[in-house]
Amino acid sequence: MSLSAVLFDVDGTLADTERDGHRLAFNSAFKDFGLNWNWDIELYGKLLQITGGKERIRYYINHYSPEISKNTNLTDWISELHKTKTVYFLKLLSEGKIPLRPGVARLIHELRKNNIRMAIVTTTTPENVYALLESTLGEKSPNWFDVIGAGDVVPYKKPAPDIYYWVLDKLQLTPDKCIAIEDSENGLKASLAANINTIITTSEYTHSQNFNGAAMVLTNLGEPEEPATILTNSYTLEPKTTLINVSSLEQSLCVNIKSNF
Repeated sequence: MSLSAVLFDVDGTLADTERDGHRLAFNSAFKDFGLNWNWDIELYGKLLQITGGKERIRYYINHYSPEISKNTNLTDWISELHKTKTVYFLKLLSEGKIPLRPGVARLIHELRKNNIRMAIVTTTTPENVYALLESTLGEKSPNWFDVIGAGDVVPYKKPAPDIYYWVLDKLQLTPDKCIAIEDSENGLKASLAANINTIITTSEYTHSQNFNGAAMVLTNLGEPEEPATILTNSYTLEPKTTLINVSSLEQSLCVNIKSNF
């Protein structure tokens, strides 16, 4: 079975954007809006169970600051707050403060060399996706991806599989021709619900989550001088370290996955 496309999540997968990127940007936006909210590292880890920035703000209001709910234009207010947060996040990217995770650039270049298509499958905004790609891979790098599925292009965000269905439709590919790369349990639920075999690269906030059903779980994608550590591998017990490349992606494509989600 040949691999036709690799579908990349963004936050936590392409780059460790959450703790020292989105979190700091949220807190800066809160100050601009005169709020005394502070999302510290521990709290933000809990809030990441809610996918989508605007959804995360609404969840926080409902559970921690219900008095804000009295705002008659709450949806518009949340949207403006989130736009302000995005401005701060884009500034961090433009300053080069959010690098790609190990092995990401290497794998992307290998996929291009082998004419394997790529797509983005994320809940973050298109602005964030383009800014991350351009700041780390170059101005033309967004054009390397056949489809960029981001933000509010579908009504339901991960763990719902809608964004994966949307990207598959745009690619005109069936799930058995694709591999997803995710970092979170919610992302894995979404990809598996769309019947796409998935590789997980754990991040600081997700390493203890349930990744049952993943074809492989690793610390990252690996570099030649520092291979990734395999945490769970569905098709062989060895080796314990590896580089994710076209060959290992094609092996993962053939795994018969059964999830208990």
